[in-house]
Formats: sequence, C-alpha cells, structure tokens
Amino acid sequence: MTLRRRLPRAQLRVALDMASVPIWVAAPDAAAESAALRFRSAPGRLAPGARVYAVGDVRGARAELAALLVAIAADLRARPVARPYLVFLGGLIGPGPDSAGVLDLVAGAEPAAPRRIVLKGDSEHMLLQALAGDRPAATDWMHAGGGACLASWGVPPDTPRAAWAASIPGRHLMLLRRLRLSWRAGTYLFVHAGLRPGRTLGQQSAEDLIAIRQPFLASEEDFGFVVVHGHNATPRPELRANRIGVDTGSGLGGPLTCAVLEEERVAFLSPPLAGMPAGP
Repeated sequence: MTLRRRLPRAQLRVALDMASVPIWVAAPDAAAESAALRFRSAPGRLAPGARVYAVGDVRGARAELAALLVAIAADLRARPVARPYLVFLGGLIGPGPDSAGVLDLVAGAEPAAPRRIVLKGDSEHMLLQALAGDRPAATDWMHAGGGACLASWGVPPDTPRAAWAASIPGRHLMLLRRLRLSWRAGTYLFVHAGLRPGRTLGQQSAEDLIAIRQPFLASEEDFGFVVVHGHNATPRPELRANRIGVDTGSGLGGPLTCAVLEEERVAFLSPPLAGMPAGP
C-alpha cells in the first residue's frame, strides 16, 4: 500500500494561496434543504427578534432567484419575525442567462418585504470600472461573463464599450452605483468575498472585500466577527468557526443558496434546480 505524504500546514497554506481560481464541481446531491429548514448551531449570533436571509452569488440566474424569493416569503409567512433582513452578498450579474432580470428582482422591493441590503461583488465592481473608462476592467469583465450580461440588456457583444451605459436601464445603473461593501448585524459581518487576515476591518481594501480568496479561505483567524460571504463556489455551503460561505455555484450549474440566520442558529435554504430533486 502506498502512503501519501501529508504536507505540513505551512506548505499547505502556500499551496492554497497559489490557487487563485477555484474549481467548482457539481455534486449529485448539490441541492440544499428546501422544504423544511434544518437549523444547527451557528458560529455567531443575532439579537432576539432579528433574522437575516443572506443570499449567495446569483450570477444572472433569475429563475433561481425568483424561486428563492418565493421560498423566503413563505418562510416569513410561516415564521413571522419582528426584524427581517434580506442581504444580497454580491455577484448578482454574471454568466447566467438573465442578469437584467436579476437586477429587476433585486431593485423591485415591495413595501411588505424585509429590509434589503445589497452588497457589491467583483462582477459589479468590474462593470462600474468599465463604464468609467477602465479598459482592462472591461476586458476582465467580459471574460467573467460580461457578454451574457450585455445580451440580457439587448446589447450585441461587439458594441463599443463607450456605448454600454446608454443601453443599461437607469434603474439598474442606480442600483449598481449604490451597492455597499459591507454590512454588520449582531456578531456577523457580511461581505462579498472576505477579509485579509492580520488586518482590522478599517484596514481592509475594497479589493479585498470584493475579490479575495486566499489567504482568507484557509485562515483560522478570529476576525472579531463571523464573516458571511460568497465569491467562492463550493458544492455545499461552508460553515466554519470564523466564516460562513454561501456561494454554491448559481449561474455555473449549481443551486442558489441562502443562509437563514437567527439568534444562535443557522439553516440553509435552496430551492432545487429544474430537473433535480430536492435535498434530503
């Protein structure tokens, strides 16, 4: 029998740091629990009477977001709470088929809906940079699914960058330009990507908040709050002592997931993809 040599932790961290692009592989049972929420102990806490629905990266998957919003509304009807919050962790637009439709859903808050907090992801940031005249950002954005976004607005892929803004609805531009970098509730910090270890929140750069992977994902540091984030697609949500990852690959073939946080517990809500059974 051949034994595999285990890397020392320091070498393993270096190897992880070098992996700048994560690989997401769909699992046969990737759909998270949908019908009945199954709560478990959370690494953080919210005040009694508060509940946060934290939605992972959507990446242009409007149908999945519409189904998730219906499920959230049903949960609120079944389990009313005094202070509900709906947090979008960024990554709204992307390679999915209908980024424009996603922005319509996010912007179309109803008076009876929970308070909505919408954070900025790297895709939104790159688009805004491109609209401001940054050519490298425009190139990066196109490689990250920008062509599908433009198509959802009816913009041909060969349209000059200078003409993009005129084809994007004003309500969408207003939403994109008002996105926040972070939001806090209880002992949780909500950001798109994560934090750079060894720095206080005030020392974090905007780039880290919206784009970091390593060394954040490998870190066991106590940041002073539990970080709830997206940006790194995994087959199932990640629940760690210092972070909760909610990106399960929506827009890349995986489901859209929402973390449901209340008091000292957490559950994950994810309507099944078309053609896939709900999780156990």
